Amino acid sequence: MTLMRAARLHEIGQPMSIDEIETPEPRPTDVLVRVKACGIVPNMANVINNWPTWFPHQPLAKFPAIFGLDPAGVVEAVGSAVIHTKPGDRVYVSPLRSCGDCAACRDGRHSHCRYYTLNGYFSTQRDGQRIFDLYPYGGFAEFMTAPQQSLVHLPDNLTFEQAGRLGYIGTAYGALRMADAGPGTVGLIDGITGTLGVAATKLCLALGVSRILGTGRNIELLHRVKAIAPDRIEVLELGQCSSGAWAKNLTGGEGADFVISALGAQADHDTMIDSMRGVRRGGKVVNIGGVAGAVPVDMKWLMDEQVQLIGSNWFTTAQGQQIVNMVATGTLDLSYLEHVCFSLDEVNRAISGLTDRHGGFSNYLVIP
Repeated sequence: MTLMRAARLHEIGQPMSIDEIETPEPRPTDVLVRVKACGIVPNMANVINNWPTWFPHQPLAKFPAIFGLDPAGVVEAVGSAVIHTKPGDRVYVSPLRSCGDCAACRDGRHSHCRYYTLNGYFSTQRDGQRIFDLYPYGGFAEFMTAPQQSLVHLPDNLTFEQAGRLGYIGTAYGALRMADAGPGTVGLIDGITGTLGVAATKLCLALGVSRILGTGRNIELLHRVKAIAPDRIEVLELGQCSSGAWAKNLTGGEGADFVISALGAQADHDTMIDSMRGVRRGGKVVNIGGVAGAVPVDMKWLMDEQVQLIGSNWFTTAQGQQIVNMVATGTLDLSYLEHVCFSLDEVNRAISGLTDRHGGFSNYLVIP
């Protein structure tokens, strides 16, 4: 038996402890990954302190639990039924887990599975505990097991630290694919300065979106986002005017082809409602930030304007591979990320100290 170090949460509201536990062995279709970096979810402190109260229908793993949503590392060993992946491969481990055998999974729609779970984080489904039991290891550990179908193979020009942000970049990419973002389109990103918003901006540029309109509250961060591509990005400080009217005005009354709502789970939903009004007839509104609470939607307006309102959660492994392929060819530039790294022993300080961030430009990581 070999041992590894892991940060484990034993009780809600308490700090994680660094424990020595047995290093897992991969099952036949699994791999064992030596974690080199793991991105820290910006709201992780809220998850481990408030989640059962806020969202009791979305379970966390049984305690003691190993969190860590966005791990990247090197394959240490492979199960007997793994064919393509080999030890030494550099990979990002997508945390999306599903049963693999229901109608949705067989159709490739893993996020539609009733067991859909984000490993190392939470499940959106009451049945997700079954998945946590099968895969109890998140990225805040020296090693973790993962199913072979969850791996995104990394090019040499993508660092482990950059790969630790792929969860948020991928979430934005999945939404943009649903929104039909591409050359000649105009996009409105509500919450453009945040982790999802900056990622969506960079992806819009890579996908050839003609104009990017963005809203936010921090004027300094808004200026930083606009500076990425001043000729293609326009920004609005929230509270100055209606964001929907602003978007319509900048597009000659037509509106944006799509709206990406990247506001956080505790954001005021009035902001989202306002931005929705900035979409054109037949446009799409995709929510990826998780604005909490009941959002009053004018269904008559939705029908008359033929607007689609879509909820998007995470992305496919294939889409993750597409993203890193864009990095490999230089189409997508991730040099904007400002890495702030913490050792495994510093995990509690890292989680509690994420309030002072540079918006979506900061990339906080645990290095096990």
